[in-house]
Amino acid sequence: MDSAQYWNNFLSKTGRDGLEGYAGDFSFESRGFTGDEQLALVLAGKKTGFFSSYATYGIDNEPLPVTGEYYIVIDRAGEPRCIIEVTAVSVVPFDQVTWNMAQQEGEDENLEAWRDKQREYLQDEAAIVGFSFSPDMNLVFMQFHVVYR
Repeated sequence: MDSAQYWNNFLSKTGRDGLEGYAGDFSFESRGFTGDEQLALVLAGKKTGFFSSYATYGIDNEPLPVTGEYYIVIDRAGEPRCIIEVTAVSVVPFDQVTWNMAQQEGEDENLEAWRDKQREYLQDEAAIVGFSFSPDMNLVFMQFHVVYR
């Protein structure tokens, strides 16, 4: 099933109409966790938040996510698996991320592990995309919940 069919099924089964709030497809990928592993955390209710570098939005000329938007989450094969609704978006410096925030990614055992993994990921991304990592660099923190699967 493609994303358009999946979206139409969501609209039909939930009584919603139109494309209002549809922001596109979304997939997870991160060092140490494949997109499908992260997707499994989402479907199990363990992953309800996601961090990304603020710099990449500007470099890619993409708008930040907005509360109330919907994304179809696709697996590595490109198949739709669920729809998430963005419940909050904030910009926070890397060194001010709290354990409460980091826990919402559902991947790490403590804040230090999250910082180590995230720092390594951001340093790699910085080298590829063209920005510099620093402990006070801004991250976009998107919180969400699954509304359809």
